[in-house]
Amino acid sequence: MAQILWLLIETLGSLLAVSCVLRAYGHRLHLNPRNPISQFLSALTDWLVMPLRKLIAPTRTMDWASVLAAVLIAVLVSLTFAILASGGRIPNPGEVLLRAVFWLARSVIYLAIGLVILQAILSWVNPFAPLAPAIAQLTQPLLAPFKKIIPPIGGVDLSPLALIILLQILLMFVDPGFIAVRLP
Repeated sequence: MAQILWLLIETLGSLLAVSCVLRAYGHRLHLNPRNPISQFLSALTDWLVMPLRKLIAPTRTMDWASVLAAVLIAVLVSLTFAILASGGRIPNPGEVLLRAVFWLARSVIYLAIGLVILQAILSWVNPFAPLAPAIAQLTQPLLAPFKKIIPPIGGVDLSPLALIILLQILLMFVDPGFIAVRLP
């Protein structure tokens, strides 16, 4: 039963935290607020980000309230995991924070992998889809260094593959730090 509860908490927490990170990243890239991705992110996270904006105003290049919201969600998910794993005991705050950092880093890496895969598929299947310009704008800064190094081979851009491999390697370093503990 605890594993089912953890699955639900982690899924909901991941969706919210990644949405907050993507919202902050979109703000940094000046993503058009009228595109479907920005509208979805606003609808999903406004309830959390807007009250935090009263404490921390966004700058031209960073939406700090969205970053803080993602960190708060990560800490809450980590705290919930620690309580479930320890049978209800008060967890060590250092362990909770460390697990939150690794959990959020893992979620951001999975987000980047998903965006790159989605961008590659859209560029092959339907480059004129309504989401394509926003996805391209989100992945361009990630892919640019690889495009400088890796030329297209036979008209095929292999930079997404190189980035995904690098992200998978990063994930190997982040995932063991997640300190996976079996739930009762």
